[in-house]
Amino acid sequence: MSMSVFLRLGVCRTPVPPLRVSRHSLPFRSLSTFPSIRTLPLRTSALSPTVSIAPIVIHSRPFSLASLFRRPSSVPPPSVVANISKLEAEADAHPGDVEKQVALFEALVNTKVKPGLSTVVARWERTCEFNPSHPLIRSDTAFKLYITALHELGLDSSIAPAVRRRDAILAASAATASPSASPAAAEAASSSTDASSATSESTATAASASASASETAPSSSSTPLTPSQQAAQEVLAAKSTVTRSVNTDFDALGAALGRGAGVPGNPIVVTLNEPKGAVFLRLVRFVVSAGLVAFFVLVVLSIWVENSGLLKAGPRQAEFEPIQAKTYKFSDVHGVDEAKAELQEVVEFLKDPSAFGTLGGKLPKGVLLTGPPGTGKTMLARAVAGEAGVPFLFASGSEFDEMFVGVGAKRVRDLFATARKKQPAIIFIDELDAIGGKRSSRDQHYMKQTLNQLLVEMDGFLQNEGIIVIAATNFPESLDPALVRPGRFDKHVAVPLPDVRGRVQILQHHMKNVTTGPEVDTMILARGTVGFSGADLQNLVNQAAVKAAREGAQAVDLKHFEWAKDRIIMGAERKTSFISEEIKKMTAYHEGGHALVALYTEGAMPLHKVTCVPRGHALGLTAQLPKDDRYSVSLKEYLAEIDVCMGGRVAEELIYGPENVTSGASSDLQHATRTARAMVKNWGYSHKIGPVYLSDREDTISPKKKDEIEDEVRSLLIAGESRVTTLLKSKSEELHRLAAALVEHETLDLEEVQKVIRGEPIRNIDEVIKEDLSRIQKTSDSS
Repeated sequence: MSMSVFLRLGVCRTPVPPLRVSRHSLPFRSLSTFPSIRTLPLRTSALSPTVSIAPIVIHSRPFSLASLFRRPSSVPPPSVVANISKLEAEADAHPGDVEKQVALFEALVNTKVKPGLSTVVARWERTCEFNPSHPLIRSDTAFKLYITALHELGLDSSIAPAVRRRDAILAASAATASPSASPAAAEAASSSTDASSATSESTATAASASASASETAPSSSSTPLTPSQQAAQEVLAAKSTVTRSVNTDFDALGAALGRGAGVPGNPIVVTLNEPKGAVFLRLVRFVVSAGLVAFFVLVVLSIWVENSGLLKAGPRQAEFEPIQAKTYKFSDVHGVDEAKAELQEVVEFLKDPSAFGTLGGKLPKGVLLTGPPGTGKTMLARAVAGEAGVPFLFASGSEFDEMFVGVGAKRVRDLFATARKKQPAIIFIDELDAIGGKRSSRDQHYMKQTLNQLLVEMDGFLQNEGIIVIAATNFPESLDPALVRPGRFDKHVAVPLPDVRGRVQILQHHMKNVTTGPEVDTMILARGTVGFSGADLQNLVNQAAVKAAREGAQAVDLKHFEWAKDRIIMGAERKTSFISEEIKKMTAYHEGGHALVALYTEGAMPLHKVTCVPRGHALGLTAQLPKDDRYSVSLKEYLAEIDVCMGGRVAEELIYGPENVTSGASSDLQHATRTARAMVKNWGYSHKIGPVYLSDREDTISPKKKDEIEDEVRSLLIAGESRVTTLLKSKSEELHRLAAALVEHETLDLEEVQKVIRGEPIRNIDEVIKEDLSRIQKTSDSS
């Protein structure tokens, strides 16, 4: 917007040149142009009654982390805006007060922002146009602030017209104040006005041309400068001083370079002055950037360390490479003849894969070995590889899933890729249930990636590739159905606990390198180790050999094997623990009650040994061993098992009274209750519940049925306790004799227990002590 203002004064016959007002010289719009400020009501200025004043808008801007990285805003702070609003209100309330108007101008100019400077220009020009007699126009300070605003807005071309306009207004005011002046004086005033106009034009031209010219213009002119011209030159001189200071720095730098500075040995010292907040912002940027870079570096480094295995203990073998260890054959595996027969066809396939495809038959892709721990599943897989003479790639289920998502699936791919390079080969995955558990819709997607990759890999290779996957697990019921279906693990081979014949073979195999006595009979040991796995039998032979070596024996005798068997079944003896005679006698009665019930109850498992010496975590122990392998158990045998469990507690109650029964029978009650509950829920031995199978999950049984089950369990336990009470009351003399013998000898086997209850004497404790002393003496003499 531009307009031309012509002031026709009575004493000035020459029209004033038009004043060019830029788009910044708009009518005053108050302070609404300042963003982010809240609204304050203002009334209209007395200087411009026709102009509507917009309300001031003041918004509060909350602090945020992004403000640390944003450039400083040109908006003045709220406190400055509030101060300007106050000054504007005072200036509008007192339009004739020059000091208040100047204070407002000074505050607006100090903001250095475009809206404030435009407001100063608008208020001054509006005053000159509508109220030329206002005393504000005669204020040199106000005019200097107006010139400063023009200069800051880049309107240097408007400074000269502004100087002429103010001089004309001042001259017109002076002429109006003295109307009686002579025409000569008026003409002189007019000539002086023309001269001042010419001087101001030359001054403004020189100022806009260069700062130095504006400085020298007043000195070279013979005409004295008006106050308006002096104010304009002071503002322009300040600008030239700043320009000269900047140029002076560069001139000094050029002079230093001209003198040969800026080379090694003669440096140029440069001092940088930064704002106070710049150091803090730079520090924050550095910390945040360094944190982000460190995070990504640590993630990449941890992935690399995890995959390289540098932190794993011991020397690291190449991942999924064939194991170079001892070669096992089927002759090294005993007690699992049926499993060896089923795996024999796998060996033949690996030796000649093409022979099985002549008639259109296909060999299974995978073989799943299931059975209790220690039955030889891993050794069977090694024996298959040894018989076929192919590489054996071993992997455990826990090796696949680690801390990073996708590592398990990658390792499955690597395992099968290595097997394809070395085919024919055997892949053996131990503890398959670690990665092959049943999937659920509630599981996260990354938890199923490893199993999904295994399913894909087992479908991805052909039957004639010469790769057999053998897996072992102790919990086949927990595997995912998609993994054990035909086409993946086609053949399931059960590897059970060895029977008596298998135990004989295993004992003979492990005794090959052990010097045994002539009286050692593997058949006797096998019959006394019912329920032992192959690993248990190996441990039995090893502990017996170690015991014999510690005693200095020439060979491993039967007593050493018996000692090792008792240690495995009952735990190690704690003869050094202090047990008072009263507690020892009460323990003897407790264990004697178990032993008598086991002897006189039909269907009970045969008694093996009874002791009142602490073994493991128990104060005493009664051991029972079956004569032969047990494949099924009858109702009579389960009832006898409950009776034997109740024998110790009932014996304490008969001897010491109901109020003195101890808590030592807690494990017996636990075992009896578990057996009774299984009889009711799982085996159909309750007439009230009926021949049904009830799941162990409590949410599948109704509350009424739960109450009925608990009633039946309690009735079975109470009936067993009643039977045992009747039995021990009738055998009270035998109970006293057995308890006394246990206190004296501490440990009795079946033969000795039978002698004691018949009243027959057994070895005196003095004889046992003499025998032990003589054996110790022989050992010391031989050493």
